[in-house]
Amino acid sequence: MRKVFVCVILLFAAPIMQAQKKNFSMAEAVNGLSGPLAVKNMDQLKWTGSTEYYTYIVMNDSEKVIMANSPATFESETLMSIEKMNQLLAKSGIKPLNKFPNLNWITHTSFYIIHDNKYIKFNTLARDSSEVSILTDLPKNAENISPDSKQSAFAYVADYNLFVKQGNAPAIQITQDGNKDLLYGTAVHRDEFGITGGIFWSPQADAIAFYKMDQSMVENYPVVNWSETPATVNFIKYPFAGRRSHEVTLGIYNLKTNSTVYVKTGEPKDQYLTAVTWSPDGKFVYIAILNRDQNYLQLNQYDALSGEKIKTLFEERNEKYVEPQHELYFINNNPSHFVWWSQRDGYMHLYLYKNDGTLIRQLSSGNWIVNEILGFNKKNQEIIFTGTRESPLQKNIYAVNITTAKIRMITKVPATHTATLSADGNYLIDVYTNSITPRNIEIVNVNTLAEKRIFTATNPLNDYNTANVQLKKIPASDGTELFAKLILPADFDSNKKYPVIVYLYNGPHLQLVKDAFPYSGNLWYDYMTQHGYIVFVMDGRGSSNRGFAFESAVFRQLGTLEMEDQLKGVEFLKSLPFVDASRLGIHGWSYGGFMTTSMMLRNPGIFKCGVAGGPVLDWSMYEVMYGERYMDTPEQNAEGYKNNLLYDKIKNLKGKLLLIHGTDDDVVVWQHSIKMLKKSVDEGIQLDYFVYPGYQHNVRGKDRVHLMQKITDYFDLNLK
Repeated sequence: MRKVFVCVILLFAAPIMQAQKKNFSMAEAVNGLSGPLAVKNMDQLKWTGSTEYYTYIVMNDSEKVIMANSPATFESETLMSIEKMNQLLAKSGIKPLNKFPNLNWITHTSFYIIHDNKYIKFNTLARDSSEVSILTDLPKNAENISPDSKQSAFAYVADYNLFVKQGNAPAIQITQDGNKDLLYGTAVHRDEFGITGGIFWSPQADAIAFYKMDQSMVENYPVVNWSETPATVNFIKYPFAGRRSHEVTLGIYNLKTNSTVYVKTGEPKDQYLTAVTWSPDGKFVYIAILNRDQNYLQLNQYDALSGEKIKTLFEERNEKYVEPQHELYFINNNPSHFVWWSQRDGYMHLYLYKNDGTLIRQLSSGNWIVNEILGFNKKNQEIIFTGTRESPLQKNIYAVNITTAKIRMITKVPATHTATLSADGNYLIDVYTNSITPRNIEIVNVNTLAEKRIFTATNPLNDYNTANVQLKKIPASDGTELFAKLILPADFDSNKKYPVIVYLYNGPHLQLVKDAFPYSGNLWYDYMTQHGYIVFVMDGRGSSNRGFAFESAVFRQLGTLEMEDQLKGVEFLKSLPFVDASRLGIHGWSYGGFMTTSMMLRNPGIFKCGVAGGPVLDWSMYEVMYGERYMDTPEQNAEGYKNNLLYDKIKNLKGKLLLIHGTDDDVVVWQHSIKMLKKSVDEGIQLDYFVYPGYQHNVRGKDRVHLMQKITDYFDLNLK
């Protein structure tokens, strides 16, 4: 009887055991979404140059091949296999590829790759034959490499100087005096203002505009390499708020005359040169000049041959700040009309101008923002763009007619969409995700709105105990609606009392609460719920994607209004019967580290413990561009800097606080937390501390597992 009884139990237990879901390991929670738990995707899905085909890489008959599809008929053809590419490379004496590198499409039948320090062009011709040619061979130390529009010439930086190389001809050295203090062809202003590069080819590929940044007047800041004995010092240039900043000019090198002129942008020399844009005819360069106070902008037009100023097209002023983030967008390469991005009405919208500075019309308006311009549909005379009109938690796709300013929605599924537009503007590759959709990919006809699903990703988290995520709306003190996520365990029991971890950032240019997959936003949150915690995330005023008034509400008082909003979140948590208010923890990184430390010291006793990573602890020790935009200078805003200085508040600490910093941090320099340690010793306050040698502003890769385990252990020690 015993044996029979056991067998019966096992028979009934088997399906239950099979259905049982797993918890995440720490490694899966930290790096799983970029590794074994990554949402499946189509490899290198993109449009091909100027033609109406999209390509991708796929395994076909046991070999990886490049496929091309027509978005009209969805007929596919094989362009090339990696084996064929290696055969062609071998004929040219070039070492083989282990996998497909990034494919840069020139036309439907040709692309180039970067391999073995060479730019190599492949031409698939009639599909049954191919040829390969070396576009150019660049030195190993080449940086900031920028091809012209025809992929026939390449500009790059080597040994701090700017070069251009046309085909296999000898490289031409454009500048001669580059050094560590004088940089050419690199991103400037610490990559603020949407700046990502420093080399700008003319549309005709006959001239190069480039940044020249003199930072000799900026103070040296030491970054110590502790891996050597004795330790060595690398001095970087770090412009502190209120101190000397770098000086930037824009040069233009003419390939026809082999001569360089510098654009006459005037003084003061520490102004910001932003939104650098060539006119489509190559005659002019446009620059948005922003003063150091960042409250006054001029959009200027300059002659590309002489560097002389033609005129100021218009000005923008704001008592808080003006923040240019985009270059000009010339519609259909027409030099007489362009689109300008502006927050002048309180939200980031599009404005259509003549090239003489005459405003034609505002193209988009309302209490929402435009995120990206995807391109132009000539047939309907529409700009295709993404925006937040349906919800600030989403990014949907729209079209606006440049004559009527009429807007229509293109996407049918409200979600977070990332899209690319074909060269003629007729088709979209639309990749989207939301709370229940890991990833869908569709080809969308912009004109008819017909769509075809070409990929559906399965949920890689199906076998795991993912959290129960609830979207909440919490009113701020002024009634502003704040979005939050209450992240509960999968086996949540409303009769239990749970410790809660508040994760926050709450600073400009970042949004945590989105309608995207995974809905929690971070698998570490799910991991913590699997181990008995509730996690709470909220975007208070100061966060992005809600308009200028919402984001700039923190102006001159960073940390104050944000704490007020986060405390509203705490009030909400305390109102929940299943929250143990005596076991609240708080964690954030960078601005979130500043907010965590602020909460622990300016509102002591609310949180039992906190973990602050890479925290700003003194805004006078942060960099010029960001710091002065939101705080003005320490001289102009002494009270604001004092209120948000955290060193002198360490004596207020109640509970436990762990600070974490990378020793090589060049964003929030290590000295922030070192000074806090000194102050805690002076005040007799016990503070916990950990550093990551050799890491800059964050800890990535396999060592991030160590970081998150340390943070988790700290919460377990103090909240359980």
